[in-house]
Amino acid sequence: QVNLVESGGGLVQAGGSLRLSCTASIPMFSGSAMGWYRQAPGSQRELVASITAASTTNYADSVKGRFTISRDNAKKMVYLQMNSLKPEDTAVYYCAAVSRGIWGQGTQVTVSS
Repeated sequence: QVNLVESGGGLVQAGGSLRLSCTASIPMFSGSAMGWYRQAPGSQRELVASITAASTTNYADSVKGRFTISRDNAKKMVYLQMNSLKPEDTAVYYCAAVSRGIWGQGTQVTVSS
C-alpha cells in the first residue's frame, strides 16, 4: 500500500513548538524529494518546506529560521520541526512526494494568540 501518513499536529499557543512526522510507505523513498505543504481556510495550498533525496532543503520565506525539515531514510520518515509558531501558521499540513503525485491526508495545526 502506497501512502503517506502525517502525525503530530495539534493546538499550541503562539511562540510554542510542534514537530510533525510523516510516515512514508512508498517505494524508493530514499530517492524521492519530499515536501511539507499547508492550506489555511480560504487559501491555496502552499509549499512550506522541501527536501531532496540528497537532503538539500528549501523553505518558504514565511517560515525561514523557524521551521526545519529533515528526513530519516532508514525509517522512511520526514519531519517538520516548527518553532516560534504564529497564529498565521494555522493550517492543515500535508506531507507529499509531489513529483510522484503522492499526498497524505493532512494534520491540523492550530496556533492560538
